[in-house]
Amino acid sequence: MPDAPFNPLDKLNLAKSLAEAMLKRPVSFLPSEEKFDGAGIYAIYYVGGFAPYARIAEKNQGKDPTSPIYVGKAVPPGARKGGFGLGADPRNALFKRLREHAKSIQESKNLDVEDFLCRYLVCDDIWIPLGEALLIERFQPPWNVLVEGFGIHTPGKGRKKQVRSKWDTIHPGRSLAKGLPPNPMSKEKIVELIADFFAGKKVPVLTPAEAVVGEEEEKEDEEE
Repeated sequence: MPDAPFNPLDKLNLAKSLAEAMLKRPVSFLPSEEKFDGAGIYAIYYVGGFAPYARIAEKNQGKDPTSPIYVGKAVPPGARKGGFGLGADPRNALFKRLREHAKSIQESKNLDVEDFLCRYLVCDDIWIPLGEALLIERFQPPWNVLVEGFGIHTPGKGRKKQVRSKWDTIHPGRSLAKGLPPNPMSKEKIVELIADFFAGKKVPVLTPAEAVVGEEEEKEDEEE
């Protein structure tokens, strides 16, 4: 059977192009030292000594880290109301998002923000969700698909009774998790899951769509 004709405007090819452009961006510390405008996608890399992440940290040594621990997006404010935010002023959405992540890491009791690097790409808002989904599917970052909760802001309206996330269970100290009931899964079990995940064993993980939807729901509730 002959190959299908290449279509550069195919959704998957567009997503690959966007992801490759982001992965060619220079690596910087988290957060960026200089404020910048725009929305876009990003990848966060871990290089520290937290034992459960030893395998991923090994891959990220040197000038070209290759294994994100988390990927995400920052969209214009209008996109958080259920639209795409097309034409909305993104202001400094991406810079602000990276600063939020740095704060989460700084508040945790067993992580050091100096052990994190990032890449980011400012891009037109319509391509942002597509790029994020492809990066999650491609890299399976553990904080997206296994130890979820890093990307949440605060428990939103109607969600105060939610349990502490897996991320906040294994990395306690974040202010937004104070007062939340404990997660049914213990810290020890989460560490065991991480070890199995890196060993290539079959463990329950979120799909890219599930990982994105979980974070989107938190944003929508927060802004109601």
